[in-house]
Amino acid sequence: MSTIATLTLNPAVDKNTSVDRVVAEDKLRCAAPSREPGGGGINVSRVVQRLGGAPKALYTAGGPTGAMLEGLLDKEGLDHHPLPVDDWTRENLIVSETSTDRQFRFGMPGPTLTADALQDTLAALRALDPAPDHLVASGSLPPGVPDNAYTAVAEAAHDLGARPILDTSGPALRAARAAGWYLLKPNLRELEQLAGRALDTDPERIGAARDFMERGWCEVVVLSMGAAGALLITPERALHVRSPTVPIESRVGAGDSMVGGLTLALDRGWDLADAVRFGVAAGAAAVMTPGTELCRRDDTERLYAQLKEA
Repeated sequence: MSTIATLTLNPAVDKNTSVDRVVAEDKLRCAAPSREPGGGGINVSRVVQRLGGAPKALYTAGGPTGAMLEGLLDKEGLDHHPLPVDDWTRENLIVSETSTDRQFRFGMPGPTLTADALQDTLAALRALDPAPDHLVASGSLPPGVPDNAYTAVAEAAHDLGARPILDTSGPALRAARAAGWYLLKPNLRELEQLAGRALDTDPERIGAARDFMERGWCEVVVLSMGAAGALLITPERALHVRSPTVPIESRVGAGDSMVGGLTLALDRGWDLADAVRFGVAAGAAAVMTPGTELCRRDDTERLYAQLKEA
């Protein structure tokens, strides 16, 4: 039985390639591309499945790229449910420059989502049976969708009795911040934007997050801090989980891997501190993989064991 559901309103097919050097106006001879499913919620579901869970992924899909995305998810054996839209699903481009190990990421805006399509998506959420215990709303919003769209997603989660988790940024985060989330997962820049001020120290960050909780915005904040790990904040406790040192291949997918590991651990009933450790381990494991590849289970479990012993 699936107890984790994810929603992706702006999924993508991620096309990966490499070239010796990126030079303006030159015709660049790239390596044969690979393609992987993309988009926040889809990646969270893929991570949960890789780590031993059984998630349900809901996402919009349209056109030939939408059909390609469905086929890629079929190959992975993911329990996925495309919600048809008229326009084509976007395709992103990730180019690795082999001479410098730099990575160039070109993200497209995605198809325009109509008001009717958004309502159909929300209806599909409310119709989930059995209802999930955790609902992850993750990723950017496509054109045509109001900034507060994730507020309606949180309301649907509450009606289902699910714990809603939000991982987004910019206007979408600001507009939906007060929707009563179980968990918010901002990075430092996003936390400062929500607080409206610079937050230079952990005590300042903890104070800002607890102010959100007092306002009823959320119950838990997990502040993503990249190579520094994550800061878990609740009304009663704060814990800085530092990331293990790992060889860096690509930082793409680290945030989604962290959310996937964290959500799976919560769904298994783990203590919040251990859940954050597992999420940090998954994020670090993703950094060890090339291109847009997500974390691997053996790496995640090994790094989690190191964090438990620390």
